[in-house]
Amino acid sequence: MHDTELAETELGDTLLGLARAAIAHHLGRGRQPVVPDEARLRERGATFVTLTEDGELRGCIGSLRRSRALGEDVIANAVAAASADPRFEPLQAGELDRIRVEVSLLSEPEYLEFADEDALLAQLRPNEDGLIVFSGCRSATFLPQVWEQLPVPRDFLAALKRKAGLAPDRPVPGLMAARYQVRKWKEAEAEAS
Repeated sequence: MHDTELAETELGDTLLGLARAAIAHHLGRGRQPVVPDEARLRERGATFVTLTEDGELRGCIGSLRRSRALGEDVIANAVAAASADPRFEPLQAGELDRIRVEVSLLSEPEYLEFADEDALLAQLRPNEDGLIVFSGCRSATFLPQVWEQLPVPRDFLAALKRKAGLAPDRPVPGLMAARYQVRKWKEAEAEAS
């Protein structure tokens, strides 16, 4: 394994460990996590923490902007994914051993220029780009992982517009968009007992 790959693996293991420890502490099943004193964890970072249970989404919360230290960001988003995703009831302590944690580290968003939605669609890179759409005070994002469920760019955009509370089936005046990429790490599947 090359030094770069090893560093990426170590970073991923650290972020996953912090996320799981933060959730365990929040649920009363562990100590408060301590962020290791490493420069890369003190740098500002934007993460999303995704929780799945039996392969089904159980919570996903994150940051689009790098507004706090990476270690703090992943801890805050892990707790929020377990307790504040409005689509789900808060995670219960008994579920902790059944959830699988995934951490996505976002690149800086790149704003896209486009004349219409067809031009926007032409710029999307399936399975590579996460996308944020904005219109007025409405916005929403899909991580690149969502391409697995919505592989057709037009369907991806329509579902994202719907998530933002925008009309999915017609052009939205003044629509703006930004794309980003992620580095992601996922816990291994739990061993069957």
